[in-house]
Amino acid sequence: MAHAQSPNPDAFTAELPAVEAHIGYIEPGIDRAEVRIYPPDSGLEVVRPKIVDRAMTIRDARPAADRLSLDAYGFELRAHRSAFGDFYDEAAVRAHYYPEVERAVRDFAGAAAVIVFDHNVRSSVRAARGEPGVREPVDQAHNDYTEQSGPERQRAVLESAERADLANRHFAFVNLWRPIVGPILDTPLALCDARSVARGDLVPTDIHHFGEADLDEPRHTGHIYSLRHNPGHRWFFASEMQPGEALLLKCYDSRTDGRARFTPHTGFRNPACPSEFIPRESIEARTLVVFDALI
Repeated sequence: MAHAQSPNPDAFTAELPAVEAHIGYIEPGIDRAEVRIYPPDSGLEVVRPKIVDRAMTIRDARPAADRLSLDAYGFELRAHRSAFGDFYDEAAVRAHYYPEVERAVRDFAGAAAVIVFDHNVRSSVRAARGEPGVREPVDQAHNDYTEQSGPERQRAVLESAERADLANRHFAFVNLWRPIVGPILDTPLALCDARSVARGDLVPTDIHHFGEADLDEPRHTGHIYSLRHNPGHRWFFASEMQPGEALLLKCYDSRTDGRARFTPHTGFRNPACPSEFIPRESIEARTLVVFDALI
């Protein structure tokens, strides 16, 4: 993944079509937050910090997809058709979709190794029916890792994969997000240009995951960043995405040489959505990307 030189963001965005929509930001004045995620069949709602909706311009990056890069913007739009189809069978996803994602991300990112370690499937319709393992699209701007949790998760993933040989190399966490059905019209994924995010915009947020066996004590606690509103944020989406496409977004990079390191993202309600549409269904695979360069 070569370090790309960023073009003038104003020149880039001025050419693109856009929608005016609301982005869910964390309420002002919060310096540290907490999220509590319960199993979908527990009957308990996810507990999140207070969110305020801010009207933002969200530009369609599709016409300029060839100018996007993970290192400059923090995200890319790629053509990638999956040979897999049963995205609601968790065991099948892990056995057959994970290897496909590993190959794709390795090629796209120029990585020495890629490990897929987790995934989420999202559908408001299926979640409302109580289908196991399915969640609604997220409507709060966030980044999946922090300065603290990025290295912690890297160590845990390598230990689980028994790949201690990769521990001293530079790494990144890159998610591969794709529609299961298409086109996505109602709740696209919005991505914030990493160059427009100041460090003070990122609010450390403890995220507690609870299992079916114990709804009082979390089985796992991680750390993410919630996002404070900044009028300078530059938001993008890819219009009418189809299953033969994928968004790659970089949520952490161990390199600190000026390239994108954190890419906040969220679902948003598309004001241009027609009255008749196919409700969004999507899958996001989380990968650890390891590079040749030593730390």
